[in-house]
Amino acid sequence: MARSLIVPSRLALLAALGAALGGAACRSAESPAAANAGPAVIDIGRENVVTVQTAEITVGPLISGDLRAQREATVRAELGGSVLQVVPDEGQAVRQGALLARIEARTQEDALRSAQSMVRSAEESLSVADRELARTERLVKGGALAEREIESARNSAVLARAQLDDAQSRLASARKALDDGTVRAPISGLVARRHVSRGDVVSSGTELYTIIDPSSMRLEASVPSEQLSAIAIGATVNFQVRGYPGQTFAGRIERISPMAEPVTRQVPIFVTIPNAQGRLVAGLFAEGRVVKQVKRALVVPLTAINERTGAPWVLRVRDGKTEKVEVTLGLRDAQTERVEIAAGVSEGDVLLVGASQGMTPGTPVRVRTAAPADAGD
Repeated sequence: MARSLIVPSRLALLAALGAALGGAACRSAESPAAANAGPAVIDIGRENVVTVQTAEITVGPLISGDLRAQREATVRAELGGSVLQVVPDEGQAVRQGALLARIEARTQEDALRSAQSMVRSAEESLSVADRELARTERLVKGGALAEREIESARNSAVLARAQLDDAQSRLASARKALDDGTVRAPISGLVARRHVSRGDVVSSGTELYTIIDPSSMRLEASVPSEQLSAIAIGATVNFQVRGYPGQTFAGRIERISPMAEPVTRQVPIFVTIPNAQGRLVAGLFAEGRVVKQVKRALVVPLTAINERTGAPWVLRVRDGKTEKVEVTLGLRDAQTERVEIAAGVSEGDVLLVGASQGMTPGTPVRVRTAAPADAGD
């Protein structure tokens, strides 16, 4: 029994040794070919590369602020009372002088009738005084009355004239007070807010309507004080607003505040914006920049530039390998995160971006032109 167990073990050992020697011989025969194959080629997705292109780059102070109507009017009640009528609703267009609302004005109506009565009475008194003066002058001329009677008649006529003037002034005031009950639009534009409804009781000074002229808007923004030298009256401002993604609007600086804000140390600026089509709406938030310089140049994203050590450099793909290239930078646009390359690369060069820059220069690479197919296809 012992002999039958030992023999198979020796045979297995010999077989294993032969296999090992055969494997070693095979590896020895394949090693020159493996050495000649070199390092493996690394596939890189299109999202990890960028092509150097000629494009327009803009630099200047960044701004942010709110849109406001260049012309805006808040219409207030000039007398107290119940609102009898409201005419336009929010969003409707109105012309200057158009009726907006009517406010009850019974007291003013009574005052007007009283003033009219006073004017009629004063007119009659003046007429009597004038006739008496004319009669007195004839009698004095004929010797029937003394000269002093003329002076008395003239004084009476002057007093009657003064009373008429006072009554007419009171009548004008009464008419003005009554007209205050009829509220009209002070400017042409659109109704932005209607603050009252029919039946509301208002007092003098109550807001009734807010009207804006949308044909011209104003951007009220701020610029950091350290960039004050980069702005000037008439400078172009490009900006974007929420509600119109991807669209850029333009205006010009009309005014610059002579005083910085005490907390933020930013300087307010006021930008006039043409809005003939009425697309921009007051109250929208805007972000943009004052255009200091515009240039067409070789432009790449900032993620393609490595500035961590010494001079800036890029990792370029050429002839299927990566190579480190030092570059000279120009204008830098912090808003779009792009930078001009003034020297070092050419248009059409392919650069690695982001984490791909960690590759060793000279590494063989292949840029995938399309996403790989799913394994199940």
